[in-house]
Amino acid sequence: MIVGIGVDVVDVTRFAATLERTPALAARLFTEAERGLAVHSLAARFAAKEAVAKALGAPPGLRHLDAEVCVGEHGRPFLRVSGRVAETAGAMGVRRWHLSLTHDGGVAIAYVIAEG
Repeated sequence: MIVGIGVDVVDVTRFAATLERTPALAARLFTEAERGLAVHSLAARFAAKEAVAKALGAPPGLRHLDAEVCVGEHGRPFLRVSGRVAETAGAMGVRRWHLSLTHDGGVAIAYVIAEG
């Protein structure tokens, strides 16, 4: 059963400028493992974190660091959640996450399905 769906779109150039203008922002948005990636990958991961929040109904207290985009077998992205995201998802009955990322034409898009 689908518990929630979230989608987000990020303009890569604008996102890169924001990170350049505010260097400390990367530490608030991305885990240590995510930080070394190219900007288009960071934009897609930011979109994924926003899509997770939307799939959960955007409750207060969610942190971007509580949703990490990891890479599995054959390059397939998956979510690792912790903290308030994991707590909220558990209370909603989320047992599995589905994640799709793309970046092309200057935009990054993430689509998240929370399954119960």
